[in-house]
Amino acid sequence: MIVLKIGGNVINNPATLHEALDYFASLIEPAVLVHGGGRRANQVLSAMGQEPVLIDGRRITDQATLEIVTMVYAGLLNKDIVAQLQSRGCNAIGLSGADGNAIQATKRPVDTIDYGFAGDVTAVNVALLDALLRLGMQPVLCPITHDLRGQLLNTNADTIATETAAALAGHGHSVRLQYCFELPGVLTQLDDPSTMIEELSESRYTSLREDGTIAGGMLPKLDNAFRALHAGAKDVRIGSLAELRRGGGTSCVAG
Repeated sequence: MIVLKIGGNVINNPATLHEALDYFASLIEPAVLVHGGGRRANQVLSAMGQEPVLIDGRRITDQATLEIVTMVYAGLLNKDIVAQLQSRGCNAIGLSGADGNAIQATKRPVDTIDYGFAGDVTAVNVALLDALLRLGMQPVLCPITHDLRGQLLNTNADTIATETAAALAGHGHSVRLQYCFELPGVLTQLDDPSTMIEELSESRYTSLREDGTIAGGMLPKLDNAFRALHAGAKDVRIGSLAELRRGGGTSCVAG
C-alpha cells in the first residue's frame, strides 16, 4: 500500500500536478493520496487581506484563517484533484477529517507558541479507509480535521500523511510513504541538487537540524517521516515525482 503526499508547489504547477495524478492513478496497489496546498491558501489569504503567518513551516491559524484554508483545502483543491483523478479512470473520493469521521484531532495546546486552530491527530479511521479501498475507491485526504465536538482544525498535511501511514501499518498493512515535492530530495544546499542526501538516518538529521543545515518547512516533513518509520512504515521517501517513480529521492532510515 502506498500513501502519497503531494505538496503545495506540486499543486501550484499544473504540469507537475498532472504528472503526479497520472502516477497516482496508475498505481496497481491500494493507495491513499494526501494533499496540502499551503501556497494556494497563502494566495487566497493575501487576496482577502490576511497575512499568512508560519513558524518553522507550521501555520498560525486564527478563526479567519481557518475559514479560508477550509474553503481552499477541503473545497477547491480537494474537489479539483478528485475530478482530475476521475478523468483518469481513478474512482477517487475526497475527504476532510470530518467526513466519515476520517481523522480526529485535538486543538494544539498553547505552549511557547499559540498556533490557534491547529490540530494534532488523535485517531485515523482505518476501518473507513479499508472499506473505501475494498469498494475500489481511492481516498483523497485534505489537511482539515475535526475534534468530535463540531470544531474543524487545520492540520499539517505531512502529519496527515504520516498518521495515516502509521495507522494503516498498525492494522497490518505494508505501507510505503512517499512525500512528493519540487526538489529531488533533502538537500544540504537548497540551490544545488547534487547535494541531495540519498539516505538520511535519524541521528544525522538531528545533527543537520541542530547546525541549521536543515530548517524551515523541511523540519515538520522530516519529523513526520521518522515518526512514520517508528510506527511501522516499511519505506519512507522524500523527493520529486521523477525520483519517487524510480525508487529514488531521500530514503529515511531509523538509527
